[in-house]
Amino acid sequence: MKILVCISHVPDTTSKINFTEGDTKFDTNGVQFVINPNDEFGLTRAMWFKEKQGASVDVVNVGGPETEPTLRKALAIGADAAIRVNTEAVDGATVAKQLAKVVTDGGYDLVIAGRESIDYNGGMVPGMLAAMTGANFVTNCISLEIDGTNAKAVREIDGGKETVSTSLPLVIGGQKGLVEESDLRIPNMRGIMMARKKPLTIVEPVDANVETKSTGFEKPAPKGAVKLVDAENIDELVNLLHNEAKVI
Repeated sequence: MKILVCISHVPDTTSKINFTEGDTKFDTNGVQFVINPNDEFGLTRAMWFKEKQGASVDVVNVGGPETEPTLRKALAIGADAAIRVNTEAVDGATVAKQLAKVVTDGGYDLVIAGRESIDYNGGMVPGMLAAMTGANFVTNCISLEIDGTNAKAVREIDGGKETVSTSLPLVIGGQKGLVEESDLRIPNMRGIMMARKKPLTIVEPVDANVETKSTGFEKPAPKGAVKLVDAENIDELVNLLHNEAKVI
């Protein structure tokens, strides 16, 4: 079984976010980048298939040279090879088209992507990728078992869970629950050294029309000052909640 894990290069959630050029560009200065958490759950599950079922695992990213340390980390975790599509990840449709070419050329049986990335939270790429490659698709996936060409997946739905039986080729949008957080792997020294010898192939992008464009960014408004009310002054508290906060 050939598995391809899609890796997004995203800012760490503890990073301070700023914008430049009139709030039209994301400022990467001083920002620490990591593997998208939803993708990391998927990569860990792929490693289980590699170790238990003898699957081969490749990772792929659409982006510039700045994303290569993130791909190298995925190799250090245990992936066999990495692919970087040498173009900026402008929007979901463009990324999906680039990934579809990689999937088709590589003949992958299973593609594991994150349900969404934590930077733009579009949640579009896995579904579009499945449509472009003619694969079955399960999103919000929290469990995945493969037996030959048959697959059994569990996904979150409103109010509960749904179990789905399907077959390969398959694209999933994984998330927390696909593996336990305690199962996530931190690269050790041996993995880091081996990652340096593993292939990282750079491929040129296919032509793709950019369907959307970000025209500006805006930070959330700062929180207002806190008003403290004496515990004995219930009338003032009720007045503030009613006339100022307007919640009662």
